[in-house]
Amino acid sequence: MGPGHTAVDLGCGPRGALDLLAARVAPGGRVVGVDADPVHVEMAAGFAAERGVPGVEVVEADARRTGLPSDAFDLVHTRTLLVNVPDPENVVAEAVRLARPGGQVASLEPDCEYDLVHPPHPAIDRIREIFPVVFARNGADPQVGRRVPQLFRDAGLTDVQVDAAVEVFPIGHTRRTVLLDLVRSMRSHAVELGLADEAELDRLDAEGRAHLDDPRVVVLSHPFFQVCGRKPA
Repeated sequence: MGPGHTAVDLGCGPRGALDLLAARVAPGGRVVGVDADPVHVEMAAGFAAERGVPGVEVVEADARRTGLPSDAFDLVHTRTLLVNVPDPENVVAEAVRLARPGGQVASLEPDCEYDLVHPPHPAIDRIREIFPVVFARNGADPQVGRRVPQLFRDAGLTDVQVDAAVEVFPIGHTRRTVLLDLVRSMRSHAVELGLADEAELDRLDAEGRAHLDDPRVVVLSHPFFQVCGRKPA
């Protein structure tokens, strides 16, 4: 992908990869951001305008049914989208439809089964038990990362390439407490499902954050699978 090409960022959220993609297709290229949340659409459009990012348009649409033309983009990109939706194969099918023949589909998705906090702590271990159950309550798969290569192949993409990466989150990194933050945001669902009561969740959150506030504690992310494939010409 290079100058003059087109790209679409499905599930772009408040900013996604819009600036990175725009830099790759400049000059003369076009980037479309897609998100179903009108608040995110407004934020993403504002981000592009404030940064002076050229050639960016943001539209409100479901990533499974965007309404955008078929065979229109040199690159279709998703990042941490498939992990949040049930039936992610529907998003992949839409991504393939949008890609031009010979174009690429690329995805970065987490696989949340493995991460590392060292030394370990009982509160973190308990949060790890709660998270996958409450996260998957609507059919989302917290371990989707490992499935993406096969989802791509099943959708007809060829030359599927796979890589994986992990990251160490030091003190001050916004994702050092991501597991605690996610469970905090899903607190009401955890209680409704009978996974924990409010008192236990308060205790786990406080003890877990106190542990992660220690700079001697090593926090390693779960793996992120980087997958790309090509639509047959």
